[in-house]
Amino acid sequence: MTEAHIYVIGILLAWMAGIRAYLTVFGVGLAGLLGWVDLPPALQATQSWWVLGTSGALALAEFFADKIPGVDSVWDLVQTLARVPAGAFLAAATLSPDGQLGTGALVAGAGVALASHGLKAGSRALLNTSPEPASNWVASTAEDTVVIGGLALAMAHPWVALLLVVGSSLLGALLVWWIWRTLSRGVRRLFATPPA
Repeated sequence: MTEAHIYVIGILLAWMAGIRAYLTVFGVGLAGLLGWVDLPPALQATQSWWVLGTSGALALAEFFADKIPGVDSVWDLVQTLARVPAGAFLAAATLSPDGQLGTGALVAGAGVALASHGLKAGSRALLNTSPEPASNWVASTAEDTVVIGGLALAMAHPWVALLLVVGSSLLGALLVWWIWRTLSRGVRRLFATPPA
């Protein structure tokens, strides 16, 4: 793999960690343990049974917590403390040939993870304004699917995965902005005083 491919994979792992950190760590560790990919030295710790067991249990807990309206927003708020550092670590560890984590890679990974986490948390906060729970279940299941499919695609075709990530992120950000804007206009009209 070229250096550009490795850089793209590091950025993709950070992006996925911003959505599902535990599932991403579990997927990376499992892929390394089963020999599907050769992990860089700094990522080989994810293959340990302790890391796999812990990340797997937390991914399972997140799977259920993320399906409950209201609980998912609290979970997202708390998980900011895990997703951003996990994204920073995954990006820097992927880009490190000798196991030393570079500051630039840590910052880039943290920024990408924070962006995807913000987009996820913002869109889920919007969905929580809906009284029915089905939209939360659909969104949560889509996020699980995106991370699992994204991991596979990132390892097999990183450039395709990067194009999909950038495109879906831009589309998602525009959609969230448009919905917020529409809601705020509606609220202003609702509370506007009629002219005398």
